[in-house]
Amino acid sequence: MSQVYVGKVVSTHGIRGEIKILSDFPYKNKVFQVGKHLIIDHQSYVIRSYRVHKKFDMVTLNDYHDINDVLFLMKKKVYGDKDSLELSSSEVLDEDLITYQVLTTDGKCGIIKEIFLAAPKNKILRILFDQEVLVPMSSPMIQSISKEKKQVIVALLPGMIQGDDNEN
Repeated sequence: MSQVYVGKVVSTHGIRGEIKILSDFPYKNKVFQVGKHLIIDHQSYVIRSYRVHKKFDMVTLNDYHDINDVLFLMKKKVYGDKDSLELSSSEVLDEDLITYQVLTTDGKCGIIKEIFLAAPKNKILRILFDQEVLVPMSSPMIQSISKEKKQVIVALLPGMIQGDDNEN
């Protein structure tokens, strides 16, 4: 079973064994479902209930009904089962996207070195061609993302790469 990082247990909530998970995982609705499994410290736990409270994902786990039962989970990293996510053809995990090849519409080839957040909903691709270029994920410069070919097609603006033939 392959795992994907979804967040971290930051505290408990109440006395009935509910835990607070801080997560910025983009596909929470596919991970945090009643009956699905979370992996914490190499151990699998079944989600008994789930809700959102402020910026936290609130989860209770099967067989844990008291605050004292879940204290050992504090500050632990939480993972989900990557195989059970059932992502659509347009949904790609950042960790998978890092492995994709980047092609420009004018024939240049590059690789994604990093994906980072410039703002809460604004992901930026740091792409290395002959030099580094930053491209927003929500930009029309991203022409297509192919999960089958493991490729990202981008249409860079003229002058984004120094020494570009289009520069004058």
